[in-house]
Amino acid sequence: MPSSDSHPPAAFRPVQRQRWSILGGFQFVMQSARAKKELKAWCVLALLSLALAGGFALVLAISRVPHVQDIFPWPLQFFQKGLVIHVVFSFVVWFLSLLGALLTLGSYRLSNGSPRAAILGLVALWLGLIACILLFIPGLLDRGEPSLNNYVPVIIDPLYYAGLCLFAVSLMVQVLRLLINIPNHEGPFDPVTQGAAVAGFVYLVALACFGISLAIRWQTPLDASFNEDVFWAGGHVLQYVNTLILLIGWYVLGGIVISRPIIDPRFFKCILGWFLIAALFLLTLSIVYDPTSYAGRTAYTWAQYGLAPPTLMFVGAASVNLYLENTKSAVLNVRDPAVLSLLLSVIVFGLGGALGLFVDGADTRTPAHYHGVIGGVNITLIGLFFCFLFPILTVTHRSIGTVLFVIWSYAVGQSFHSLGLFMAGGYGAPRKTAGDAQGMEAIGAQVGLYLMGVGALVAVIGGIAFIWITSRSLIRNHPAP
Repeated sequence: MPSSDSHPPAAFRPVQRQRWSILGGFQFVMQSARAKKELKAWCVLALLSLALAGGFALVLAISRVPHVQDIFPWPLQFFQKGLVIHVVFSFVVWFLSLLGALLTLGSYRLSNGSPRAAILGLVALWLGLIACILLFIPGLLDRGEPSLNNYVPVIIDPLYYAGLCLFAVSLMVQVLRLLINIPNHEGPFDPVTQGAAVAGFVYLVALACFGISLAIRWQTPLDASFNEDVFWAGGHVLQYVNTLILLIGWYVLGGIVISRPIIDPRFFKCILGWFLIAALFLLTLSIVYDPTSYAGRTAYTWAQYGLAPPTLMFVGAASVNLYLENTKSAVLNVRDPAVLSLLLSVIVFGLGGALGLFVDGADTRTPAHYHGVIGGVNITLIGLFFCFLFPILTVTHRSIGTVLFVIWSYAVGQSFHSLGLFMAGGYGAPRKTAGDAQGMEAIGAQVGLYLMGVGALVAVIGGIAFIWITSRSLIRNHPAP
């Protein structure tokens, strides 16, 4: 009889070295029809929101080009209401719908495919769908005043506020279901699921900050100033949620590219710890200060710089690992959608961050900054669809070339769009104003505005292609070979 410490028979040894896969564990727990339907529903909700936002983005960009209003007479307050719809669906619903998808994956991963309180997933989806309908309808009605406040602009209409509340509750239900599945979890609490859990916690902090600000302003008139105060503190907290979604996306795409963690999971856990501490600090600001006061608003403005350290730490560590891996096996092939979306996301996000150093809030340099930053996040999410969510759903797409076209066109278009806005803003082009009302006569401002329009057109073409390809793939739902 062989001794207990003898080597196992050669027949039981793997033929080749087993490679780490960030997809494998999620594919295993998402095999059931219920799991795939739930994840697919969040993907569809995200795509619908992006389609609405993209359509309005194109029309809004065209309306800013000088003299266009002479050709197309826009309806009364069309630009302002359209801007509200565009921002909310592209900046709130789209990002948080993808958070809903990540929370779904996390719940199934923790529970090894059988999450507790499974009914909450269905409740969250229906609330999210009803919310989107309520958010869209006021933009088509001849009622309600647009409020172009920061972060979560609104149309002052009961239907719109009801939509915001329902969507907030929808994501809150998703977060609570994941938290319910953490104690005594049967599946692994892996870095992606940890990231989703922390993002969910930060989201709950954002809701708490919204609630505190609302309680302070509850008895005051419902106007633009009211909305600016109510959404200021919580809006800053949502920036932490969006940045964390970006970092989770980078972690996933990087892991797909090099077939091992793009950064040490322990280091990633430290970054997540930063976000937990930051969330508690941000909540404390709303308790210590009046978040609607000048001091409170200033404190939250400065708090946004807390996003830089974890992002730079991630990029620094990931860049070293990518460089070392590429020297060994040349993994950085830009014909690979995961590689392309990862690299262009970092570049466009970095461009937006750099432009943010010059903003003052009064001109189009501010939207230049956040369009670059948001564009970087969007490129990551495009990559997640094709390289992570689709394989989990066993959905295939026919042509790599079209996927690469989507990524390149969106990245290049969004870069030109941001640079054009920044150039025009340097000449004083005002924010949230269209057509000749901008009062821009300098040739540099005119060039910037035209560059902005062309960039928006190219980006929207990429966005339309993305929505078309992903929607067709989801509808056909080809099984993976």
